[in-house]
Amino acid sequence: MRDKVGPTFSGHGAPGPAVLVAGLALIAGSAVWLAVNGATGVRHSADHHDTVPMWHRWIPAMAGLVLVRLVPPREPSATRVFAERTSHVRAGVLLASAVLFAVVLRLVGGGEPAHTVLKLTLLLAVPLVLFRLTRGEDPVVGPVSERSTAWWRYGPVAPVAAWFLLFYTGPTAAPTSDYAASVDAVSLVLTFALVFALNGLLEEVFYRRWLQTRWEGVLGRWPAIVLVSLLWAVWHVGIQGTGHLPTDLASALVNQGVTGLFLGYLWSRYRVMWPVLTVHGLMNAAPILLGAL
Repeated sequence: MRDKVGPTFSGHGAPGPAVLVAGLALIAGSAVWLAVNGATGVRHSADHHDTVPMWHRWIPAMAGLVLVRLVPPREPSATRVFAERTSHVRAGVLLASAVLFAVVLRLVGGGEPAHTVLKLTLLLAVPLVLFRLTRGEDPVVGPVSERSTAWWRYGPVAPVAAWFLLFYTGPTAAPTSDYAASVDAVSLVLTFALVFALNGLLEEVFYRRWLQTRWEGVLGRWPAIVLVSLLWAVWHVGIQGTGHLPTDLASALVNQGVTGLFLGYLWSRYRVMWPVLTVHGLMNAAPILLGAL
């Protein structure tokens, strides 16, 4: 299989469309179910039980999605060569790690140190061992022109900026936290660094760079984006759940699931890490940063 970097895969057979339709139906059905049951407020943090209307998370994500579509990448001249058998093996093992992480985290209650230990084990250690065992079959990347590389890196500024403005200002802005006022500057910086490393960096590398990329080669672009968005969403039940599993799952799908579509499209369209890391980092830091202003 030989495709340009950041491809829209096609010709993968029946599983791709089925995954796409089923995944989007789950998200839409979750929204309807929450609306019917009067539970449209979704938790935005594992630190407390406060909620925001679910559509507050949709508007920034949808604006970002539209702009990702309107600002196309200029594909560099590089190509990646995938070994199909190894791609499927890696895709399967990474998928199993993602499912196991969500299930075990829910079973153990999502507290510390279980959350961090499970994340480091299943989202970092297992993939690194997998890549070590299957080394030599990595994608081969050809030369990239300087002009193409510049656009490739900075083209995502518009969708990231639009998401930021809607997430940080106006009626859809994230709620604030007084955490910054309760700790010293060193503790605050360390908190930001630790949260970014364990949540923003590790999650985006695993879910988007490793997991989604492999499943794009199996299912196609949008089925893979939807699949990974669901997997990324459901593990949050373990740390943000209220104990009622149907409501918790529905809330995660209409919250992190929708945001995951934006993050997944950012990665698939541009194939650079800084946009997804910026959005994820700013999303996690929003309550503290807005509370400190």
